[in-house]
Amino acid sequence: MKIAFVASPSPPALEALSKLSDRYGNHDPANAEILVALGGDGFMLQAMHANMHRRLPIYGMNRGTIGFLLNEHSEETLIERIEAAQVVVLNPLSMRSIDGAGDTQEAHAFNEVSLLRQTRQAAHLRVSIDGRTRIDCLTCDGCLVATPAGSTAYNLSAHGPILPIGSGVVALTPISAFRPRRWRGAVLQENVRIRFEVLDPGKRPVSAVADDFEVRDVAAVEVSVDHDAEMRLLFDPGHNLEERILNEQFVP
Repeated sequence: MKIAFVASPSPPALEALSKLSDRYGNHDPANAEILVALGGDGFMLQAMHANMHRRLPIYGMNRGTIGFLLNEHSEETLIERIEAAQVVVLNPLSMRSIDGAGDTQEAHAFNEVSLLRQTRQAAHLRVSIDGRTRIDCLTCDGCLVATPAGSTAYNLSAHGPILPIGSGVVALTPISAFRPRRWRGAVLQENVRIRFEVLDPGKRPVSAVADDFEVRDVAAVEVSVDHDAEMRLLFDPGHNLEERILNEQFVP
């Protein structure tokens, strides 16, 4: 099996990289059959973005802290673990941001796309779904769209719902909403197109973030699921992503 190992710059990840490369060999990702990522969840997301165009399956091993997207680290029987692993296919969100001059930037997000206020003043956002305005003015610190894989991250801390993998939905979650006071967000089919318009970008500037890619001073942001892009993650049986997300719903 041709394995490409990549690691975060942390000492535990680099140590694991050295030992695993000596034991199994280390191929260039362009010629590999599988990518093994060594680090934490942040590095795993970086590896997913960097290798999405290669469509290589990624098997992560935790050399960070939480390791929600990764398997336990072990140098033993790596080939056997990969061959027995279960596949989870993730389709990222596509973000298209537009600034006041009409210039656009695009990015993907496997966890969430977030709109965030840039100053002390709350953001004023118009929220539309498939061309229909649902909220004329959302006064808030921000708003986010989360995938099922990202629903236990920033979305959960903003009191959004946990979404099962394969549920075919996304979460639309406000961040510290002031008006409408009782709006707590929505669960939407993943085939919808969500549009945010910044109502007063000069006085109340807003940034947009797709995972770790940030655009400042946006005027509008469009978000949808990109079904043409995908990433295959590999998990050890009994410890897959679906089971982890399910467990999160029963954490006291």
